[in-house]
Amino acid sequence: MAMKRRNFIKTSAAGAVAAPTIIPSTVLGKDAPSNKITLGLIGCGGQGTGNMRNLMNHGEIRTLAVCDPDRNHRDSRKKMVDDKYKNTDCAAYTDYRELCARKDIDTVIVGTPDHWHGLACMAALRNGKDVYCEKPITHLFAEGQAVYKEAAKRKAIFQVGSQQRSDTRFRVAAEAVMNGLLGKIKEVKVGLPTGNQTNEEGKVAQPIPAHLDYDLWCGPSRMLPFHPKRLHWNWRWCLDYGGGQLMDWIGHHNDIAHWGLEMDKSGPIKVEAKKFRYPEKGMYDNPIDYEVVSEYAGGYTVTLSNRHKMGSGNRNMGTQWIGENGWIYVDRGRIEASNKEWIIEKNDRGPKKAYKTRGHHRNFVECVKSREQCICNAETGHRSATPGHIGYVSDQLGRAIKWDPAKEEVIGDPEAEKILKTLKYRGDWKL
Repeated sequence: MAMKRRNFIKTSAAGAVAAPTIIPSTVLGKDAPSNKITLGLIGCGGQGTGNMRNLMNHGEIRTLAVCDPDRNHRDSRKKMVDDKYKNTDCAAYTDYRELCARKDIDTVIVGTPDHWHGLACMAALRNGKDVYCEKPITHLFAEGQAVYKEAAKRKAIFQVGSQQRSDTRFRVAAEAVMNGLLGKIKEVKVGLPTGNQTNEEGKVAQPIPAHLDYDLWCGPSRMLPFHPKRLHWNWRWCLDYGGGQLMDWIGHHNDIAHWGLEMDKSGPIKVEAKKFRYPEKGMYDNPIDYEVVSEYAGGYTVTLSNRHKMGSGNRNMGTQWIGENGWIYVDRGRIEASNKEWIIEKNDRGPKKAYKTRGHHRNFVECVKSREQCICNAETGHRSATPGHIGYVSDQLGRAIKWDPAKEEVIGDPEAEKILKTLKYRGDWKL
């Protein structure tokens, strides 16, 4: 993976703090640092920091390093780690490749904006790390393919941050569906949020703060004129850096839809984008309204939309499976069904038992130790996001896309296949 040499040298010289010395456990006993699962954080924003804090609550984890092109974020998270351990040992990097190259780091959190997921995950995997990566697993379809195949090749432990899988309500709902309680599935509704917009145009570059390496922050994606409302949380609404609400939430509610449908290693056979509406002005180019209709070999459709009405309260967020025997609806903090017996946790829903965890972060820690696969591994996360990736291509071309889920190839449409599989990276960046 290439980067301008002057930037790499600059960040190598100025961005790192000396690595801590790991003292042998024979000296300090069973709680010595050398007995810990060591951790590095790439991307020190809110979600990455939350993941790091959660993992550090587990006694087996010890954070050794943090990394971010924003010095303010980076220094704040270093202080957070140092305060916890009551020392100054946490290393702080500008360039993620330096963190990934450290041989004393076992696991890496990728909590960056979406456009960095692919490169950061691949660097971590190629350096022998296990990875906890936020959803969607990657910004581009081809990145997702590369990441899950690399993880499988290296037998790495990989957890996608689709934490709903580790929630009891979602597990119960998915288990009821996979055991056929609803009968033949006719339709699935996946409700996602409405897109965002702003009146600010962002065409004239604003002064870049001294604490931010903006060239590195943009990385493989187009360098748009700097504007603070394109940075941090709001990058989601710029399609160069994120995928709008469609891709921001597809790894949650469509992931649950796939879980119940037992599509974790498969996917649709046809995808069509409908009713996409984009902002008429302003710097954000994500779709405000959208609908992606996917047909599956089982004879049902899964529709991703921000305009659904689901459950008894006509709710717009969550997942609802509709079958010949009735329906089940689930969202955060809520589960409903046409037959309440299906969703009583203690009831036996059938021989198929959905993967049960003691918490999403806990599952990652346990799997790092046992080398068993996590509840939402790399391929599962990639398959959950695939209809969204294809949906954007369908919207761009104005036609439905036929899909072979086994080969992961577009059928009879070379133009769509090329768009879907092309990595449009800036400058010297390569996967």
